[in-house]
Amino acid sequence: MNKNQLKNITSLKINIKGLVQGVGFRPFIYKIANKYNIKGWVLNTSNSVEIRAEGRESDIDNFISSIKNDAPVNSKIDKIVINKAQIEYLSFFKILKSKIISKAITKISPDIAVCDECLHDMKVQKNRMSYPFINCTNCGPRFSIIKGIPYDRDNTTMDKFTMCNICNYEYSDIKDRRFHAQPIACMDCGPRYNLIISNKNISNNEEIVEDTAIMLDSGKILAIKGLSGYNLVCDAFNVKAIERLRNIKKRDKKAFAVMFSDINILKEFAYINVKEKEVLLSSRRPIVILKSKNKLNSNIANNLNTIGVMLPYMPFHYLLFEKLKTKALIYTSGNISDEPIVIDNNKAINVFSLLTDSILTYNREIYNRLDDSVVTIVNNKERIIRRSRGYVPEPIKLKNNAEGIIACGAELKNTFCIGKSNLAYISQHIGDLKNIDTYEFYIESIKKFTKIFKAEPRIFVCDMHPEYLSTKYAEKNKNIVMKIQHHHAHIASCMTENDLDEDVIGVALDGTGYGDDGNIWGGEFFISNLNEYKRYTHFEYFPVPGGNKAIEEPWRIAISYLYKVYQNKFEELNIPFLKNINRDKILLIKQAINNKINCPLTSSAGRLFDCISALLGLCYNSSYEAEAPMKLEALIENGISDSYNFLIKDTILLDDIIKGVVNDILKCTNNGIIAAKFHNTITNIINEVVNIIRKEFNFNKVVLSGGIFQNKYILGKIEKQLKKNNFHVYSHLAVPSNDGGISLGQLAIAAKRRANKCV
Repeated sequence: MNKNQLKNITSLKINIKGLVQGVGFRPFIYKIANKYNIKGWVLNTSNSVEIRAEGRESDIDNFISSIKNDAPVNSKIDKIVINKAQIEYLSFFKILKSKIISKAITKISPDIAVCDECLHDMKVQKNRMSYPFINCTNCGPRFSIIKGIPYDRDNTTMDKFTMCNICNYEYSDIKDRRFHAQPIACMDCGPRYNLIISNKNISNNEEIVEDTAIMLDSGKILAIKGLSGYNLVCDAFNVKAIERLRNIKKRDKKAFAVMFSDINILKEFAYINVKEKEVLLSSRRPIVILKSKNKLNSNIANNLNTIGVMLPYMPFHYLLFEKLKTKALIYTSGNISDEPIVIDNNKAINVFSLLTDSILTYNREIYNRLDDSVVTIVNNKERIIRRSRGYVPEPIKLKNNAEGIIACGAELKNTFCIGKSNLAYISQHIGDLKNIDTYEFYIESIKKFTKIFKAEPRIFVCDMHPEYLSTKYAEKNKNIVMKIQHHHAHIASCMTENDLDEDVIGVALDGTGYGDDGNIWGGEFFISNLNEYKRYTHFEYFPVPGGNKAIEEPWRIAISYLYKVYQNKFEELNIPFLKNINRDKILLIKQAINNKINCPLTSSAGRLFDCISALLGLCYNSSYEAEAPMKLEALIENGISDSYNFLIKDTILLDDIIKGVVNDILKCTNNGIIAAKFHNTITNIINEVVNIIRKEFNFNKVVLSGGIFQNKYILGKIEKQLKKNNFHVYSHLAVPSNDGGISLGQLAIAAKRRANKCV
């Protein structure tokens, strides 16, 4: 173009915020700039993507339209700011080196499952033939390898791998799908697997895949390094291997997740609807809880009618299933009991060498460990149960600025949350902080998050429970410490992800939460907003003999309820439950209750579920958290509309529920019918109480939170009931309703109170 032609051009400075790094955004901009004859540049900053664009007005319009409509599938644009710029008569378009802007940050992509194009390349590209680390701008590791931002190779654990000439050419070629793909690699320059069998090391890829398949098909157990942590793997059809795996993990009954070779094989073993299929095949590749067809070994799910399933998401998974005879593998986290998933190669060898038959490792570091995420589908909506790989670190928008606030989360299913401007960055699933290794992982992860997201903590927010390690962690820091009631945090968490900041009816039902009166809450009905709450009513208190011990032994809860309802006459009840409990144990429980020895009072809905499960003989002793209510839910018989009586006075009186269940047991009513009636009763209680609150206060928005709402039957039914009664109903989608969502609620409350100058 000559100078006269250039007089007609427009020059713009474009700033794009959102999930625009690690998803092929700069290569996309480069390509469409060339398509529309735009001159200028694009670069990553620590908080956005910046573009300088010069061209004819019509071309600029097409360029901007393409940014909005054709952005990479894994990107998410939050905001585009466009300003006029001085014309510089630029002669070409290029990608500039990233730059850091103060403490600002941009969103970071979660790890992305391998794409179909890379799976095709793995069969035809000479330098990537059967290469298990193949990736492109549309797939591959992201958060698990990121050490800092902006998202460049030097800020990932790929920094140790120097690109070969071919990879460097692809990385630099605008026409190539791997243009500026930061984890780009091939057989000649990238990470490599190493199979350790006794003292023998195998490094040939084809031999590794072949030997791994042979071992798994023959009933062996392997520790395999995955995308974001080690996994323990065995044949899902081998009974002895599964039993041995349970011994290795010290996991007697908790269900295992199963990886199927493809969606069609999966359909043989589980019922699947359109939405469930969509989530299973998504780039996130979570574990999805499906209704089981009961064709797998019963030792996998142990008396549950559901199964956690997933599909391959790493190139290695596809290579392995091509060689395997079995089409389903137990694919569980590589840890022992409640310890964090192992990510370090040396630790994996130390921990698993004497426990497994082989260890498959590779030489790329995992910087951020993540378990597989777990989701379920209720009322055709995806609900996250465990938020980790594929979802973290996508932030949640806040109503208020949360800069400088760290929310420390709960004790179980812990996550923490860091505030940056009006965004909340929730950590990956951490786990049970009572485990010392998990607590160390917690502290390590907070340090990594504060580094990656450039956080400068000034306010630490925690639970009111004085013995939570997360609370003690907050109190150790010489900053402002704000304590938030557990169930208020639950409601605030759900409000935040649903973009609410007003008075609502809050229903918080779970197992345990420290209350304002020093008792253990868990069956709560609030009038709440992000700043404060009022406890309107709750499930009536009852004593929990043994405190935390009763959570592990639900039979104690059942005895306590029976004693409360029937007094000493309960021992005369001719029900199987009492015949299976030692009389001396019953006497000790009665004495403890009478003398108020280690019998804290609770309003917990979760403990009521424990009671009914024990009364029906489903779970006397829990080997994992929520075993009793999960078995009770699995027993529900379809098509039952009956329920039990209850009474609402100052509190919600539950004696009639216990009497109704006992009477049905004495009449030899089918346990499935009793389970259905009990669940119907819980939804009836919620429905009636929120109607009473609406009549009194004229509030029409109901927020549901707490672990009880992981129950698909209850959540599915109460949402429909309340909507039928013209309520606006809000429940969890992107954040767990269990304690994994507590940190978000804590952060939102703290940000609101600071905005109101209450801090």
